[in-house]
Amino acid sequence: MNKELIIRSSSNDVDFALLKDGKLIELQKDEDDNNFSVGDVFIAKVRKSVQGLNAAFVNVGYEKDAFLHYHDLGPKLPSLLKFVKRVSTGKLRDYSLKDFPFEKDIDKNGSMTDVLKSNQSVLVQIVKEPISTKGPRISSELSIAGRYIVLVPFSDRISISQKIESKEEKERLKRLVKSITPKGFGVIIRTVAEGKKVAELDRDLQNLLSRWTAMCKKLHKAHHPSKVLGELNKASSILRDIFNDSFTSIVVDDESLYIQIKDYVQEIAPKKESIVKLHQGNVPIFEKYGIERQIKTSFGRTVSMAKGAYLVIEHTEALHVIDVNSGNRSNKAANQEDTALEVNLIAATEMARQLRLRDMGGIIVVDFIDMNNAENRKKLFNHLRDEMKDDRAKHKILPPSKFGLIQITRQRVRPEMNIKTREENPNGLNGQEVEAPIKIVEKIKHDLEQIIKKDYKKVTLNTHPFIAAFLTKGFPSMRSKWYFEHKKWVKILPRDAYTYLEYHFKDKDGNTIQL
Repeated sequence: MNKELIIRSSSNDVDFALLKDGKLIELQKDEDDNNFSVGDVFIAKVRKSVQGLNAAFVNVGYEKDAFLHYHDLGPKLPSLLKFVKRVSTGKLRDYSLKDFPFEKDIDKNGSMTDVLKSNQSVLVQIVKEPISTKGPRISSELSIAGRYIVLVPFSDRISISQKIESKEEKERLKRLVKSITPKGFGVIIRTVAEGKKVAELDRDLQNLLSRWTAMCKKLHKAHHPSKVLGELNKASSILRDIFNDSFTSIVVDDESLYIQIKDYVQEIAPKKESIVKLHQGNVPIFEKYGIERQIKTSFGRTVSMAKGAYLVIEHTEALHVIDVNSGNRSNKAANQEDTALEVNLIAATEMARQLRLRDMGGIIVVDFIDMNNAENRKKLFNHLRDEMKDDRAKHKILPPSKFGLIQITRQRVRPEMNIKTREENPNGLNGQEVEAPIKIVEKIKHDLEQIIKKDYKKVTLNTHPFIAAFLTKGFPSMRSKWYFEHKKWVKILPRDAYTYLEYHFKDKDGNTIQL
């Protein structure tokens, strides 16, 4: 398995495309004007507490107040409030917490109005970015993420990632981290810490402690609200969270960003520094690596898959609905049950990719093709779980229901990635839209591959003049590429009477080839 990170920079934002064996699996955007990223810490003021919601609305500088629920306060809230007050007024200049007396924990079933008052200063962290009409979701239980560990102030717990399976390794890491963690701080050990030596863990810990100290220095005389600790830049935070030995290249098209990423990789994985490359050339970086084409074909309402199957993805205010269709695939399976299983397994793989790619969150309901065999339903459920193992967002998958539906909940901390794949219909009026031609071409190409397998001697494609021009223009044209790939020349005839999306393959006698 090869992973590549392709980074495209422009004047206002940076796009990050993660490829797995050449296939796009994640797409993220870092915008210059996004001041409320997950992980940012703000010194803010409570606007009001609402007893009915057991929550408070907090002014963090966004147009809508941030939402802070009682369960997101953290048990050590009184200690945090006391610390913030003393540091802000200049009475406390030792930020290490080793001699700081902790207050009594808050009641886990208590009321917000008892612990936070209007106009009170509080230190909060963004846990969910502003989405739609809602302001940010925040927490006062702070954490500062590093490469191997996460530092948790006002805690004494040492936790470890459940993805580390070895009991001996868990004990080793806990023992090492406990020996280097200062009093007043807790630590969460991340999955990538597996097998690391104490020196590497300590270096990461010292870096996090220095970030904590820098943040505390800003609290003195800070105006409210203001950001006192920002997440790493997007490039570094992505590498911190996903970088591992399976990465084969990181390609950047901006020189200053290239130097910055090279330095960061040198710091976290010196042996991998050589995989960071600067893209130079006239072809745009996303074109060169085929990402632009994959974006066009992956973000529409309909998503084509192997063997003619396809997904239909619909979005509503309450949930996302995904329908699985077998399409016009040739049925080579022995029976309908085997066909359904085959299509469902293909759909599960593509669906797991789509959830990451679009960063879909909340409730997702998937209508797979019905299967009567309980063993097949179990096989599908296990396959879907395996495909979603690499998904960093917290998620839960329920087994198939009696109706063949699988329900998924997936953590949503950022707005969903939504890319327009439809263009104005040249045949239509009043702003009608159709799928972009490149998506139509992908469907034509797929059908052609099915036809070539059936060994037709002569193939003619009848299509709309705009699509015909798209397929035959330039050198090498799309049709030429088909010839080099399949050794089959396709005659293309434009048909003025066809709609934009209409096309038909004809055999040597002029009969329509049925798929």
